[in-house]
Amino acid sequence: MLRVSFKSDDTEEWLDVHFTRPIGLVFALGWMKLGVHPNVVTILSIFLGMGAGYMFYFTDLLHNLLGVALLMLANFCDSTDGQMARLTGKKTLIGRMLDGFSGDVWFFCIYLAVLLRVGRMWEPTLGLWAYAVSFALCAVASLLCHSPQSSLADYYRQIHLYFLLGKEGSELDNYESQRQIYESLPRSQWLSRIFYYNYANYCRSQERRTPMFQRFFREVKARYPHAEDMPQQLRDDFRRGSLPLMKYTNLLTFNTRAILIYITCLLNVPYIWPLLEITVYSLLYWHMHRQHEALCRKLMK
Repeated sequence: MLRVSFKSDDTEEWLDVHFTRPIGLVFALGWMKLGVHPNVVTILSIFLGMGAGYMFYFTDLLHNLLGVALLMLANFCDSTDGQMARLTGKKTLIGRMLDGFSGDVWFFCIYLAVLLRVGRMWEPTLGLWAYAVSFALCAVASLLCHSPQSSLADYYRQIHLYFLLGKEGSELDNYESQRQIYESLPRSQWLSRIFYYNYANYCRSQERRTPMFQRFFREVKARYPHAEDMPQQLRDDFRRGSLPLMKYTNLLTFNTRAILIYITCLLNVPYIWPLLEITVYSLLYWHMHRQHEALCRKLMK
């Protein structure tokens, strides 16, 4: 049952396989026994993540330990809702919306808390300029680094799953199809329109950053319109080149970021986290992107 709740062995992180997913499965079985819908668990995770952000504003050990506990619980709930959806088949549009929204809310609250905390720490030295410097640091880290890093890491994992498992095992989408869905919806379905409008733009941002993959994938789709039509050799060649990059996609998603937040906040050096986002994580992002585009260029030839 645990393996059924995984996306794939290739894309699951070691920490998720041995820690998050087993605990998430226990949570999932409990919620399923109570008849709780996966979306309710996702909503719960949003409030837990917001609570974690609030706790990280404070500098004392107790508040920070509570922040660690709340963020871990939020992550268990986030893992749980996906596992429940895969086990029960209860995958809905609202679920997709909430799943993406929940992580954004967590990190918005955490960045805001770190911004205010760092500003308060630096105020005796820099005065009110401390908040301006802290704001600039967190804005660059979150908007220019964290957000594009996470979105491209997710894109590469969905691409990998497409070649590994086919369309049914992947959530790989494109701007054109999502935009068509948005334009076909009546104005009365305003919630769905908001989702597809934003999701289409999200897909477009991923596509604009991966020109060589777009060329390669257009050629693949032209020859093999359905994923199951692709020859096994092509699947194997892509997997062989893509698999080493999965460790970078995992580094650029939740777990390592959460660990950095825990360590830097507990040691009362929270500014180290956004600095690492801007430096180390940007280098990892650059290397991952360069290698993936090189793989697609090689397969095009």
